[in-house]
Amino acid sequence: MVDLWARAAKGAHPFVEGEGEGSREAKMRAVYLVEADNWVAESSLGVVGLLGLLGSEIGGLFVAPEAQGRGVGRILVEHATDLLGPVTLDVYERNTSARRFYERMGFVELRRRIDEDGHQLITLERAP
Repeated sequence: MVDLWARAAKGAHPFVEGEGEGSREAKMRAVYLVEADNWVAESSLGVVGLLGLLGSEIGGLFVAPEAQGRGVGRILVEHATDLLGPVTLDVYERNTSARRFYERMGFVELRRRIDEDGHQLITLERAP
C-alpha cells in the first residue's frame, strides 16, 4: 500500500516537496495506515486503490497510475458514502485532475485554507 500511495501521490502532487518519500512516507506508515480505517481496491494487477477514512473524512484517496480512469476511485468514494453518509476531504487547489474527479462525483466546496507548507487546500463535501 505504501508503494501505491507513493506512486500515486508523486504523480498527483509534483508541487509538494518530498511527496511520496522521506518524512512523508514515515508519517504514512506510522500514522495514516495505523489510525485510519483503510479500504483497498484490488484487480488482477493487485492492490490498485487505497482510501483512508478518519471518521467521516476521507484522509486520502490514491489510485495506482496504471489503474486510473477505470472507476476505482469512484467505487471507493461510493463505498465511503454508503457506509457513512456525507463525507469530507481536502484537495490541493493545484491538483486539477482530482478536483475534476471530485466535481464529477458531486462534491461541493465548503472552504479554503493554506496548509503548513503554503499550499492552498480546498475542503469538499459529498452527500450520498
